[in-house]
Amino acid sequence: MPKDNARLCRFALYLGPPLRIGALVTDPNHSLIHQSFRSEEREEPLNGDGFGLAWYPLDGDVQPAIFRSTTPAWSNRNLLDLARVVASRCILAHVRAATHATAVSEANCHPFRKGCYAFMHNGDVGGFPRVRRTLLRGLSDEAFHLIEGTTDSEHVFALLFDRMREAGGGDRLAIMAAAVRATLAHLVELVERCGDGEPSYLNFAITDGERAVAARFTTDRPEHAESLHYNVGHRYVCEDGVCRMHEGGGAVLVSSERLTPDPGWAVVPANHLVLIDADRQVRVEAC
Repeated sequence: MPKDNARLCRFALYLGPPLRIGALVTDPNHSLIHQSFRSEEREEPLNGDGFGLAWYPLDGDVQPAIFRSTTPAWSNRNLLDLARVVASRCILAHVRAATHATAVSEANCHPFRKGCYAFMHNGDVGGFPRVRRTLLRGLSDEAFHLIEGTTDSEHVFALLFDRMREAGGGDRLAIMAAAVRATLAHLVELVERCGDGEPSYLNFAITDGERAVAARFTTDRPEHAESLHYNVGHRYVCEDGVCRMHEGGGAVLVSSERLTPDPGWAVVPANHLVLIDADRQVRVEAC
């Protein structure tokens, strides 16, 4: 049955020329802060159980910086100041609505990171309280010790990290995409076996700062999938309170909800991946 009473989240991912965080979080007509109290594509409009940012420094440091808080995004003055001055070529922004009665704690706020990777999730793993123990038993020690909080999202990231680690070397985007597919397949099998087949909603994004994979996936009916959109252009700009994507190539946005009225936004089909390579070329493929 569909997620009538589930509480979920909203997120946005950017890859492209240096961009201020505020261009995602505060400036657009339907910014992440706006979505934190007035989401338009969920029955429950509030996403007030904390927020988080990840961004990759412009000096070439491959490990992303993280800022997370349990306060609602709309009332955090530190977020407003940081968003005004910090710029990056790769930004992840997330506003949280807790599921499975998980605690509102900093450890449970997204994004999560390991080495050069940053990850965030919108949705939930069906029957997660019953799935969790079996999932944990299958993790490597390194992945197990990634988990600091109690969210299903962080457990998904640990599982995904193991799948990427097992792949070894090679084309990074291909490894990430294969790991995402393997993670989704494994979660579906776990939920069928341990979680009474409850529907899962697995919209998430994984990036290494240069390339990214975003998923829009559900085991529910496709029309019940959580919303996800993308926009590709030459440069995304915010000027005098108006944000838009200029035509061309080199900048990519993936967001739970359209940030602006810009006609360039496209819907990610249910059970598809968005693959973004280091040249900001985008492919949309079935999971």
